[in-house]
Amino acid sequence: MENQQTILEDLVRRYPALAGCVPELTRLIGAAVTCFRRGGTFFVAGNGGSGADADHICGELLKGFRSRRVLKEEETRRFEALFGEEGTALARHLQEGLPAVSLLSHPGFTTAFINDVEPLNTFAQQLWALAKPGDLFLAISTGGGAENLRRALMAAQVRGVTGALLTGNRHGICEKFADIVVSAPESETYKIQELHLPLYHAFCAAVESEFWELTC
Repeated sequence: MENQQTILEDLVRRYPALAGCVPELTRLIGAAVTCFRRGGTFFVAGNGGSGADADHICGELLKGFRSRRVLKEEETRRFEALFGEEGTALARHLQEGLPAVSLLSHPGFTTAFINDVEPLNTFAQQLWALAKPGDLFLAISTGGGAENLRRALMAAQVRGVTGALLTGNRHGICEKFADIVVSAPESETYKIQELHLPLYHAFCAAVESEFWELTC
């Protein structure tokens, strides 16, 4: 059975250049596990390709990634008691999930806020409205200098939310506002993005392994 250690060992075996990322990635995994065990929510945001990565990460957390995540027996019985055979069938096709929110997923709000208030404060406003102390926010910025993410990390600090940054090696201003910084060892945007994928897949798999047995 795979666990966090074997997942990270496999990451380094396949991508030796990422060995230096393991300490901070381990901290990020630990922060996420603590957040979820306390009933907290994981928030993530980025711009452009990093925004697509934010959605991708949430997709791996909201449903089974490498585990089946079947509902508990008592939950299935509850569906059956309320809805009979139809409830049993529904329960069989539902999966346990971890509460993860991509801040890219509110187009009605974001377009209104961009138009009416302050575009660079959009992510900060979402965190201020949605997050609570003990939650976790991951900002993804290849250069580490995205102003809207810097402001979101500022809001996270005041809100009592752990702020993390997934970035490259350019040492942008966002690093100073993050509690955890996972830096891919590249400086060109597309090369950083290529390394972000295995990093956040390892993150998702390691977090999942703390709650469910991995089946693939």
